[in-house]
Amino acid sequence: MAINRIGGQTIRFTNNIPKIISRAAIVGRKEGEGPLGKYFDKVLEDNLWGEKSWERAERRIFQETAELALTKIGKKPQDIHCLLGGDLLNQIITANFAARSLGIPFYGLFGACSTLTESLSIGSVLVDGGYADDVLCVVSSHFCTAERQFRFPLEMGTQRPPTAQWTVTGAGAFILSSEGEGPCITHVTTGKVIDYGIKDANNMGAAMAPAAADTFRAYFKDTNEGPEDFDLIVSGDLGIYGRQLAIDLLKKDGYNIEDRFIDCGCEIFSEEQDTHAGGSGCACSAVVLAGYLLKKMEEGEYSRILMAATGALLSTTSSQQGETIPSIAHAIVIEKRG
Repeated sequence: MAINRIGGQTIRFTNNIPKIISRAAIVGRKEGEGPLGKYFDKVLEDNLWGEKSWERAERRIFQETAELALTKIGKKPQDIHCLLGGDLLNQIITANFAARSLGIPFYGLFGACSTLTESLSIGSVLVDGGYADDVLCVVSSHFCTAERQFRFPLEMGTQRPPTAQWTVTGAGAFILSSEGEGPCITHVTTGKVIDYGIKDANNMGAAMAPAAADTFRAYFKDTNEGPEDFDLIVSGDLGIYGRQLAIDLLKKDGYNIEDRFIDCGCEIFSEEQDTHAGGSGCACSAVVLAGYLLKKMEEGEYSRILMAATGALLSTTSSQQGETIPSIAHAIVIEKRG
């Protein structure tokens, strides 16, 4: 019997409530020059970081971010029971190749840009259920690798429309445990795949906003809570247009989140950096959570956050064949206790 399940999509943790006992964030130069630059552990000098290709650079970012999270609390890879990781590249090669070097039992995940909260959700289930003591969750993305795979070669200098977003270069790593100190993950809401018929791969915010709204709505209905129960409600990378769409969709159902709703894609870059609609990518939500939001929670600015990372589940093949863009969002609740 699923005694920890609430309503249709939400789980409440009551046994070994998972805590985020360590975290790390490494970002690219552009991200480091943004308004949150001082909150990240390391900022790269360039997008290659001494490697022969952008893909190798992303792999190094993933691995070193994971190792940094371990080092912060004096743990080694062999102390971790499970690694949950993913990225945006075909066959999640960044996570797979980094896991080869880390030597930790590994589940590779793909939820596009929702992979952060997907990994934290599954990791929390493993910890609370007693199936793992310590779980390492890591996700990454890279502007140059994503552009090459999903859009156009950078050498073409293709003009980007105003709705386009800038894939964040970086990685975020989190260690979950039932022991130790840190903010708790108390609930997870598993999202459904939602498709409102958007086909434009340069308008991801419009494609993903319905999924974010659907997951937030599901959480509120399952728990009988509302926006007023949170200090902050966060989406992963809807950008400036997608954020407003999510607000409007939820208002139709009677939920007004506007006064406490931020999007990581809107926070990580400044307007002067001209990223058009804001940031995107697996690392967008990961580095903002690891570097900025959890720091603010430590400082007492926030005590309860509802966060949903959002993912557009397209491929180059599906786009070229004229398919619409299905999307998903998974939500977690993070609380500061004690």
